[in-house]
Order: sequence, then structure tokens, then C-alpha cells
Amino acid sequence: MANATPVRVRFCPSPTGNPHVGLVRTALFNWAYARHNEGTLVFRIEDTDAARDSEESYEQLLDSMRWLGFDWDEGPEIGGPHAPYRQSQRMDIYKDVAAKLLDGGYAYPCYCTTEELDARREAARAAGKPSGYDGHCRDLTAEQKQAYETEGRSHIVRFRMPDEATTFTDLVRGEITVQAENVTDYGIVRANGAPLYTLVNPVDDALMEITHVLRGEDLLSSTPRQIALYKALIELGVAKAIPEFGHLPYVMGEGNKKLSKRDPQASLNLYRERGFLPEGLLNYLSLLGWSFSADQDVFSISDMVAKFDLADVNANPARFDLKKAEAINADHIRMLDVKTFAEACEPWLKAPHANWAPEDFDEAAWAAIAPHAQTRLKVLSEITANVDFLFLPEPVFDEPSWTKAMKEGSDALLRTARAKLEAADWTSPESLKEAVLAAGEEHGLKLGKAQAPVRVAVTGRTIGLPLFESLEILGKEKTLTRIDAALAKLTA
Repeated sequence: MANATPVRVRFCPSPTGNPHVGLVRTALFNWAYARHNEGTLVFRIEDTDAARDSEESYEQLLDSMRWLGFDWDEGPEIGGPHAPYRQSQRMDIYKDVAAKLLDGGYAYPCYCTTEELDARREAARAAGKPSGYDGHCRDLTAEQKQAYETEGRSHIVRFRMPDEATTFTDLVRGEITVQAENVTDYGIVRANGAPLYTLVNPVDDALMEITHVLRGEDLLSSTPRQIALYKALIELGVAKAIPEFGHLPYVMGEGNKKLSKRDPQASLNLYRERGFLPEGLLNYLSLLGWSFSADQDVFSISDMVAKFDLADVNANPARFDLKKAEAINADHIRMLDVKTFAEACEPWLKAPHANWAPEDFDEAAWAAIAPHAQTRLKVLSEITANVDFLFLPEPVFDEPSWTKAMKEGSDALLRTARAKLEAADWTSPESLKEAVLAAGEEHGLKLGKAQAPVRVAVTGRTIGLPLFESLEILGKEKTLTRIDAALAKLTA
């Protein structure tokens, strides 16, 4: 569905630290909007903060985008008509635009010191007045500027905000009006000549002809400033139009606080390491502020793209719910064909995750257990603990599980179960189930109570994959040997 004006959106992260889920949600909405509208996604790197940006983080960003399945039409590794796409390589552009803003009277040098600014802000607060910049250097004469220069003062460059209110229509929140006194003149160039985010972000959007800016709610307060700057850039011939803005809702973490990139559950790497599928994670993140339908939470990303509409984005904060994220990921795991599932599990069946020797890994046993495992996992990393009993010489006992399962009389039950399992037909899990059921009946126990000691004796845990299918795959000899070992441990 192509718009009359081709859609051009951008995703422009800073390479500082590990990518976080809030950043991924923003990337997802921009990517989905571009793909839904047959538009262009510009991937731009905002790396002007030399003290915090790193090449390692830059590489992580690229790797994360590829892992998530996002493709971009212009940006790093691809190039495009507006290259370069790293702000650190565009400094001459910002310097030129800043000079044009100064020459045109849209910006001015500000010589106020930090101490002077703080003192005037404190005085304004005490008087009950707005504490933003008071315009002290707005209309300095040439003589006053020269006096400051002679005094040895450095200056920043401030943008001159208009004296009237700013009104715009937010694609998520509707019409918004901000009064002039709430948006004062602001800095666009540091005293050392380095451009600030407040300049480089809108300048890049203008030069790259971005039509829609979809970003977090935390940047809403900067929109009136940027709109005023766009108007100046249009008058200077730098920009062609003002993009439309849509501010996405906050993602809330524990205690209903905004999810910070410092929160442990915010790190994208955490979800990769735990074995979330990209589609499962993106499915969940899409629900943080958007709805596929009233009665469907699980869907493919291609289905999301087909339905994605900004009209369905909710302005209210969305709470990150890890349990729901895991449940949706589990649904996506079950949607895989078994071969794809088995391949996806491979990293967790090898060192450093696997606690068995590589030569003890049994491909046939893995192929047999994989379909049963697929129905039980929430995340792929759970596979290691669920199948280790197949590849270890003996089970690793989880002591709480042992204590919980091995009650008084468990030794007698295990002896009965062993005898019946020894006599059972090992060609089907149903016959093994009948053997344990019969053992339980002899001791007045239902199947659930009777199978718990057997499960712990064989696998080391009270919770795991379907027991009787697991016993069949492990085999008669190993199963009986482990029950014997458990009996020896009980009676020691």
C-alpha cells in the first residue's frame, strides 16, 4: 500500500553499550511502518559523543539488527544517496548548516557562563517564573559581543525560538500545542565547536528527506524545538518539508518505572543468550503499545507488517511482562518444524552450555527427544538441562528435587517400579507408563506420585520432558542402572 508521498523513516541509535529492548521496539515500529507502506528505512548511527560511543557497540548494533531480521534500504554496509550514515563522518555538514543559521539570524552566540545561567535560573524559580534560558544574549550588539570576546569568554550557539506557540499533530497523540514560554532558546553547538544532538538529528532528517519520525515519548518535549528549526532550514533551502511525528509510549519495568537501559531485563543480549527466537521476541515487543487484534496475541512478523497501522498505536505506557514474553516465545518455538527447532537448539547442545563430553552426545537420541522437547520449552536455553540426562554417564541430582520426591517409602516404590519396568515391553512409552502405574497402585499411589521418584532417579529433576518417552529413548539398561543407583543412595 504505497502512499502518495513515499514513506521514509529512520532508525538512528547511538552506539553506547548493549542494545536494549526499548530501542528494538522503536526499530521494529519504524521497520514495520516502512515495509507496510513500501517505503524506505534509513539506518543512521548517531555517534557524535566521542566519550561514550564505541566501535564495539557499533558492531553490536549491526549484529543485533541482522539477528532480528531487520533489513535497511540506506545505511551502514549498504550506503545510499545520502551517505555517509554515521554522524561522526558528517561534521562538515553540521558546521556549514550552523554557519547558515548564524548568518541568517536564526541562531546567535551565547556567552553566558554556567554559573551565570544557574544563578538566573535559581532566581527565576524563586520568583515563580519559568526557569528556562532567559534570552540574555539574544540581542547583543556587535560591541557587546566584542567585549565578551576580549574578556576571553567562549560561546555556544543557541537557536532563536519564535515567540508564538507551536502546534502540531502527533500521529499517536493527536493535536499538541506548546506555549512559547515553555520552549526557550536552546544550544545547538558546544563552545568547542562540536554540534549537539539538537542540531545534527533534525539536520540529518532534513537532508535525508525523512517523512515520518517515530520515536520514544521521552523525546516529545524536543519536538517544538525541532519544528522551529525545520522551518528555519526550509527558509534557508536546506530542508524541503517538516516530517510528521509519532511518539511511541514508554515501556515500563519493575515498579511501573520507565524501563532504563541499565535495567537487567532491558538488555537485548539477555534474550539472545536465553534463547528467545527473534520472531518470538519481536512479536511480544510489538504488543508494547500496538495491538494486532482484540483476540490474537501470537502472529508472524510478516502478518504484523501487513496489518501495521499507526492508528492502532496506544499512547498509554506499556508494561514489560517477562512471563508473557516467554509464553509468546514458547508459542513461536512450537510453530517451528522439528528440523528447524533442532537446528535452533544446537548452540545450547555444545560447550560452553553443555555439561557433557562432546563424544557422549548421541545424535539418534537427540533426534528422538527433540519433538517432545519442542512442546515444553519457553526459551531454547532450557534444552540443555532438559536433555542432559541422555548424554551424561549419570544424572546430576538437583537436591531440592531429590528431597521433594524421595519421601518415606520411596525405596520400596522404586524397587517395585524397577521390577515392573524390567518386565515391561520397551518398544512403546505406553507400556512403561503401565509399569509405573501398576507399581504405584501396589503402594496406594496415583501415577503422579508414583512417577516422581522414578523421574528424579533417572533424570535428576522433578520437572522435565515427558517421562515415559524419555525412558524409552534412554533405554532399559541405563534406566534400571540409574534406579539401582538411586536405591543405593536412599539406603546408604
